[in-house]
Amino acid sequence: MKADIHPQYHRTTVTCSCGAVYHIGSTRENLKIEICGKCHPLYTGQQRIVDSGGRVERFKKRYGMK
Repeated sequence: MKADIHPQYHRTTVTCSCGAVYHIGSTRENLKIEICGKCHPLYTGQQRIVDSGGRVERFKKRYGMK
């Protein structure tokens, strides 16, 4: 294998919007997610409305468009 071409592998904390925290190995640090295994409707059996809309508004806000 070639030396110094591989990304650094970190012990990462993944935080869900429901408050669940997972510790995994990843090339990125401190990930934030919206849905995990504890709050996903498939695993919980409860239907929950997930607001994934608003992409256009987020784009406009990010790039300063009105």
